[in-house]
Amino acid sequence: MTRQFPPLAFSGSPLDRAEALRRDDAEIVRLMQSPEARRIVLKNGEPLISPDGRLVRLDMADPAFEMQGEPVFLGLQDELPLFAADCAAEGEPFDDNRFSDPRAAAMRLELAETAIFAQARSLLLWRARHRYCSACGEATRQAAGGQKRICDPCNSEHFPRTDPVVIMLATDGDRCLLGRQAAWPPRMWSALAGFMEIGETIEEACARELHEEAGVRIDTGAVRYVASQPWPFPSSLMIGLIAPAIQTELTIDEAELETARWFTRDEARAMLAGEHPDVDVPPKIAIARRLLEVWSQSAS
Repeated sequence: MTRQFPPLAFSGSPLDRAEALRRDDAEIVRLMQSPEARRIVLKNGEPLISPDGRLVRLDMADPAFEMQGEPVFLGLQDELPLFAADCAAEGEPFDDNRFSDPRAAAMRLELAETAIFAQARSLLLWRARHRYCSACGEATRQAAGGQKRICDPCNSEHFPRTDPVVIMLATDGDRCLLGRQAAWPPRMWSALAGFMEIGETIEEACARELHEEAGVRIDTGAVRYVASQPWPFPSSLMIGLIAPAIQTELTIDEAELETARWFTRDEARAMLAGEHPDVDVPPKIAIARRLLEVWSQSAS
């Protein structure tokens, strides 16, 4: 029987994104002014979290953590409107609530809350980086509850983007390939990954990245899709793959990797159990770990 794995962090959002409501700017204003509306709070991309692992929700009119800029509409939760907003940097936590490093937050929050946080963080960061029109350089304005920016001088419309990233575990029978970057903590190894380029299929990007970084060639027809994961750092979609290798000799691109090597399935299982003498792997929030879990549980 195939083992069932739990959903990944940043997935499984409970929100109705309410696209029909977003089309009406007047309706968004009405929702924002509703006494039932709530907002979650971020400061420099860090969410305000309660001790019970939930995002703190404030009334829209609550003077705590004064909003910087317009709030963005995330959707409806249990038919009630939920927004997100940046807050002033001088805001201080209260009642044991704390701002949390984004990756640490993903490990503390309930699963559904991680998905809401990921949506809010990516949307607010996109807005902060796209205040001006890329066509004419004029200032843009928010529309569709934050899912669109409009340039009135040239009538351009701008939408949030998600950058697709292939992350892949190359395999050679009972071995898998892991690499590490020099900037990572000692002992940390992970699956290889890279951004997709224009005009590539997922399989082509997988093959290119593995060959560029490690010299490995794969059978693109045998690439296996495992799962995908939103990754709000700042806004990527991780596409998790397992890729059988047909050329296994390693040639490391030292501009990308410090090193890479092949590990056995037993070694991978020891890494996941925290029992490998030399290697740690990413935490449970990361899809890289899921690839190792899936492969290490498969038949030898």
